[in-house]
Amino acid sequence: MITDCGVDIDAPATVVWDVFSDVERWPEWTASVTSLVALDGPGIAVGKRFELKQPRMPKLVWEVTDVEPGRSWTWVQRSPGGLTKASHDIEPLSDQRARVRQQIDQGGPIGALVGLAMRSMTRRYLDLEAAGLKARSEHMHHLDGPPS
Repeated sequence: MITDCGVDIDAPATVVWDVFSDVERWPEWTASVTSLVALDGPGIAVGKRFELKQPRMPKLVWEVTDVEPGRSWTWVQRSPGGLTKASHDIEPLSDQRARVRQQIDQGGPIGALVGLAMRSMTRRYLDLEAAGLKARSEHMHHLDGPPS
């Protein structure tokens, strides 16, 4: 079961990356995350684990499996009968704009059923994250000021 979301942001990809990859600050800019704790130290890197708490969900541990600095990262959450993979991609559209795509892939015999049952909540959370990321990135870009 795949659910995805995209948003165009009026800020450089570098700014968007800085905001998006600083996952421990997500609770500051999206209502879809109530807490996020780095279990292996701060920063996105392969093998690092993060405990994430979302409204109406139990705490889940996500492990980073792939990172392309400045462009993308993927983390996974494993549970009995399921594997959830979340990818986060940033594409520069110009020097001052970027496109973000998030994708949640819920697999396994139980994971696919859970994904189907939770699809509307997953979509709502992705939309909240996209809107929050857009607002935070554009705000940070304007604080720094666009280059002349």
